[in-house]
Amino acid sequence: MKAIILSSFLLLFGLKMVAQSKFTVGGLVRSKEKQAIIGANLTFVSRSNTFSTSTDSIGSYSIKLPPDFYNIEIRNVGFVSQYLKNTISNKTSLDVILERERGLLKEVIVVTNSKKPLSISSGNRLSFIPEKLSSIPSLMGVPDVIKLLQLTPGVQNSGDANGYLYVRGSDPGHNLMLYAETPIYGMAHLLGVFPFYNGDHIKEVLFDKSNSDARNGGRLSATVSILTNKKVPTKFSAKGNLGLIASQATLAIPISTTMGLYLSARKTYIDEIVGPLFNSSKSNENSDVKGLKYSFGDSNLTFIAALTKKHLFTVDAFVSGDILRITDSNLALNSNLKWSNTTISPSWQYLVSKGIIMTNSLYYTRYENRLYMEQATVQMNIASYVKDLGFSNSIKYSINEIPFETGLQYIIHELLPQKIEVSNLSMNATNQQAEIFKANSLALYTSAKPRLFDKVSAEIGFRVNYYSSDKGKTNYLHLEPRILLNYLPQINTSFFASYTRQNQYLNLITTSSVGIPTDFWVASLDGIPTQFSNEFSLGYSQKFKREFDFSLNTFYRTMNNLIEYPYGVTQFNEITTFKNDIVVGKGESYGLEWMLKKDNGKFTGWLSYTLSWANRKFDALNDGDHFYAKYDRRHNLALVGTFDLNLKWNFGITQIFSSGNRFTLPTSWYFINNNPVKEYGKYNNAQMPNYIRTDLSVNYYFIKTREKESALIFSVFNTFNIENPIYTVLNVAIDEDKQKIEVIPERKTLYSILPSVSWRFKF
Repeated sequence: MKAIILSSFLLLFGLKMVAQSKFTVGGLVRSKEKQAIIGANLTFVSRSNTFSTSTDSIGSYSIKLPPDFYNIEIRNVGFVSQYLKNTISNKTSLDVILERERGLLKEVIVVTNSKKPLSISSGNRLSFIPEKLSSIPSLMGVPDVIKLLQLTPGVQNSGDANGYLYVRGSDPGHNLMLYAETPIYGMAHLLGVFPFYNGDHIKEVLFDKSNSDARNGGRLSATVSILTNKKVPTKFSAKGNLGLIASQATLAIPISTTMGLYLSARKTYIDEIVGPLFNSSKSNENSDVKGLKYSFGDSNLTFIAALTKKHLFTVDAFVSGDILRITDSNLALNSNLKWSNTTISPSWQYLVSKGIIMTNSLYYTRYENRLYMEQATVQMNIASYVKDLGFSNSIKYSINEIPFETGLQYIIHELLPQKIEVSNLSMNATNQQAEIFKANSLALYTSAKPRLFDKVSAEIGFRVNYYSSDKGKTNYLHLEPRILLNYLPQINTSFFASYTRQNQYLNLITTSSVGIPTDFWVASLDGIPTQFSNEFSLGYSQKFKREFDFSLNTFYRTMNNLIEYPYGVTQFNEITTFKNDIVVGKGESYGLEWMLKKDNGKFTGWLSYTLSWANRKFDALNDGDHFYAKYDRRHNLALVGTFDLNLKWNFGITQIFSSGNRFTLPTSWYFINNNPVKEYGKYNNAQMPNYIRTDLSVNYYFIKTREKESALIFSVFNTFNIENPIYTVLNVAIDEDKQKIEVIPERKTLYSILPSVSWRFKF
């Protein structure tokens, strides 16, 4: 560890700009509850220069400034921004308290400013607080983290029947999904209809489209980090939702003055309520939900023990389970699909000394799915799982006022890609030999945030990955440099440029075109290569009149050793192997993104647009030529708006437009031995219709205070009942003489309009 810190110091020491006649300004930024605020941004604007810094892991900051008169802004997501005026003429200590509500601070005049529910940061990052986005329409009347991210630039709309994230032309398995710093491998409930996370248990969501933080690795694309509450509850409280299709509750339970816990639980009863609506739908003939029964439940736990001022111990746990049953008497079909996530992660945070904080974490995570099908005399079981046991250590410190973070991560992976059992097939039982793969990964990383010039700062990170699998037969050693440069010419204007290199050793094999979780994970080994990517990005942001934020980004990403598995759920082939069935290729994506956001006033919201291209090239597909990726949606437009009419009424709307996703359509049909045969042309040569959807919500508050709330939430999903097909089935009509074939495309939809009502409470 000392060697890592010393090497990092030697590498970045030269970036320190030594200037005379400068004075140190430092202090703490805390909340009204005296909790340290991590990552608060402080900007000092003089008559000729602009300087900025941010607080570290204990809420402390320090910056050297030339003597002058300064306008100072202190801001952090979820708090009221504050503005100071001060003359710096010697060493100054300046502590600041940020409030969650409007108010007047001692020595500080607060410019009334609404809290920002969604904040855009430099370098392809944004964050939001789900609790403050509750007015945005959602099927269950609660914030949906994944659906909210799909309303931001750079994230493709996945459409109906899919809850995955597609970020900047990547595949869903390329995103690192973290819950309390623990990887989550099963990333959606059935068909993406229900929120995957319980928003009431979440404090904040961090989203990094470029994954520029050296702490995070193992994926090619973005990082979604779910942060839970780390404040010890001081009194008992409860909040939740009671709805027609699902209910949830979250309890805050104090144990002592230094210990407490948060408990959350959710449960659906969709079969009893929504099932009849599906069966009576006017478009039921195009629906694939006949004979379908589905339910899910999940629970969250966060235990917090602030044993002393220097020690913080937490335990986070998350458990979810889904069951899908499909029966069809006409086909003699009976099937069950179960999938679940289990995670637990204890963590210990220790304040070594002022400005030095160490965190040790241990976690266990497991995702599994199991499909059972019985049709006529055939029975089939398909099972898969992936589980990790991981340890991480990180130290945050400063060298010559440059913030550093250095850490180590070690993970033991175990994967069962597919275990297939078939019985009564030709009166014989067929069992595929199940092979469990084990792998180990070790990562060392360090990052620093030096100030290069008065208006130029940087975030520089290096990550070294060592990966071993297949009983030591497969080994990789990779270096991942990451750099982000920020230029702040004025207090309201900023530019950035970034480069990120990433490697991925576990790969998600997608077997379904809709959100049915039969997908499975495989490890890199002989015949299954490691994927890697490079991304370049430029961006600009501007703030107007303290109400509007505008951001404009462009990106270019290359991806290598991408994996495709063209056989659906499985193929029964005793001759070949899984490694021989996959095809390996490469891809690229590029595009332009912009977002206009309004934070203050009765009307708030944002407008986002993405123009992007996503291409793939596999030697074994499309004659080796380039083709569009499945979720290459040229245009993605999202409008989000909320309107506070008065203290009782609140309205929300989301409007989504996106180009249709790609699929492969046969180009010709003909007969061979009196059997119709279809011939395919270019890969992904067809496109689904444009996706259009409008969601509305109306909230009526009986009570609305900081500690109590009672409200009715009315929401309508797909208000104008627009049919957005999820896939197309080609039906063939043949005349009696078998001389003519007529192909009739049939577009399958999942649902049309879905109204819902729920009661939200808090006490």
